[in-house]
Amino acid sequence: MTIKAIINAVKGETWCRLLTTLMRLVVGGLFVFSGFTKAVDPWGTCYKITDYLNAMGMEQWGDTALFLAVALAALEFMVGMAIVVGAYRTSSLIIALLMMAVMTPVTLWLAITDAVPDCGCFGDALHLSNWATFFKNILLILGLIYLLMFNKSLKGVYGPAVHWIVMAVSFAMVMAVAYYGYFVQPLIDYRPYPVGTRLADMNVADTEDENGEDDFIFIYSRDGVEQEFTIDSLPDEEDGWEYVTRYHARRPHGKVIIQNGASPNSIAILDEEGNDVTLDVLTRNRHMVLLLFPDLPEVGALHSFALNELNDAALVADADVVALTPATAQEIEQWKDISMASYPIYNMDDSELKMIARGNPAVVYLEDGTIKWKRTLTSLEDVEQPVELNRLSDDYDADGIMTRLMAAFLLALLAILILNRSHLVLRHLFTRKKPTTKDQTTI
Repeated sequence: MTIKAIINAVKGETWCRLLTTLMRLVVGGLFVFSGFTKAVDPWGTCYKITDYLNAMGMEQWGDTALFLAVALAALEFMVGMAIVVGAYRTSSLIIALLMMAVMTPVTLWLAITDAVPDCGCFGDALHLSNWATFFKNILLILGLIYLLMFNKSLKGVYGPAVHWIVMAVSFAMVMAVAYYGYFVQPLIDYRPYPVGTRLADMNVADTEDENGEDDFIFIYSRDGVEQEFTIDSLPDEEDGWEYVTRYHARRPHGKVIIQNGASPNSIAILDEEGNDVTLDVLTRNRHMVLLLFPDLPEVGALHSFALNELNDAALVADADVVALTPATAQEIEQWKDISMASYPIYNMDDSELKMIARGNPAVVYLEDGTIKWKRTLTSLEDVEQPVELNRLSDDYDADGIMTRLMAAFLLALLAILILNRSHLVLRHLFTRKKPTTKDQTTI
């Protein structure tokens, strides 16, 4: 028997129909999940695509990263929805296979070279190694090939006439999620620093103030070798020792250690001389406003007015304002000249800065060292004095918005299903064979 004959022979089998249904849910569900996690955090997807472009020597395409991030998220989500509900049973699979034909060689290259450590397939929601990603793609291809052979043996949830409506609703859903993720903050925060994360322990600062330098470990270097010393055993610089830096004994490696769930994370804030001032900055006031500039040269002069207004309002509210950026000293000085900023600006690692909050610039409010809210600057309404900083972001309820979006999406799909399939129910009800007189007598 030929392969085609074998396929035709098993198409009607119950096990084949059940397996096809399962494959639709698994394969389509993976595409839906991948597209959704990318749409939730378009900034993060944009950063990841930029990493890909840089690793491939295509830096000139960097300006397209945001468009590619949103387009990829929307395409994956819509293709996944089409597979799950059995819409466009052939074309959706062909599009998915074409996507995998591009992504799979890329993931193989990443697995071999490790040019980009994390593929970013599922954003920050789920991290896979590059080899795991490659094998996952191989399994997806096999699943798509299976569906290409047997998918037409199983009808879709919706009739062909409304497939385009289902796709339109899916597109609206994924774009709404991406809108909030880009212009405000991700509706679901998969990163290590969600609201409620403690960035600094005020008690550590109190201990440091009481004990002075007794709790510090000092690092000196001689002949390229670094060694740690306490305040009571500092080496003599005449013997060739050079001071490098210091860190608090309760903050190993000069960083504030954040325990968020089971994942310890660390941040380090440096002054213009490269000294670690993390604890000093984060604990100088119970109320802190952090201004994050992941790409300071790209921040427009118009932003400076809103930033200065926020700074003035924060000072009136007895809060300290601090800016953090990975920019160079020259770029920082240029920004100070343009913006006439009166707030201090410190350096911070680019990757950690982007993980705390999305946006350029972004605003993070801390109370007693704990993140209370975070937003992009442009999403904040005009700040007027006096202002309650802890209530400045009350208009953004991420959980509530996500719940309403999901409810609207599912209700829309249900309404389409009822309108599309109700005639079949009515036809079944009115065309049932009525019992004859003979049948009634028998009964």
